[in-house]
Amino acid sequence: MRVEGLGLIERIPHVGARVITLTPSKLVELYAVREALEGMAARLAARFINEKELKELKRLLDTHSSHVEEVDGASYFHQYGDFDFHYRIIQASRNQKLIGLLCDELYHLLRMYRYQSPKQHARPIEALSEHKFIYKAIEDGDEELAEMLMRRHISGSRKLLEQRIASESD
Repeated sequence: MRVEGLGLIERIPHVGARVITLTPSKLVELYAVREALEGMAARLAARFINEKELKELKRLLDTHSSHVEEVDGASYFHQYGDFDFHYRIIQASRNQKLIGLLCDELYHLLRMYRYQSPKQHARPIEALSEHKFIYKAIEDGDEELAEMLMRRHISGSRKLLEQRIASESD
């Protein structure tokens, strides 16, 4: 029951199993955890990333920049795995526990939310700019700055989510 272990299924006595629905409060909690863990991942990536990974991360950002320009800032290039900026940084942290928590657990829950709530208010131009600053801090080996910028980046997404939740409850 890997799906259940990831927290994607809940068992209800005398009813059975069902796919979870993320409540707004659960989602905000997830973002708080994500902010802390991805900040740590960025700090560690600044310490451990190698030249090949840096070149691949730069190439990925260039691809994302092209996409944002092509769509005139209407959306960001959302991909998973090797095509995701965050995933690459997490992998470069070299911390297997952190990789497992973020890539194998937390991201599945976030993807489920995106599926359940496709109406998202993104900030593609800001996100891309923030990614570039995070990249530069990692490239420079500035662990403290990389962590702070990643935390600020995730915090911006969390605040946007909280605004959307507040406007939907009005």
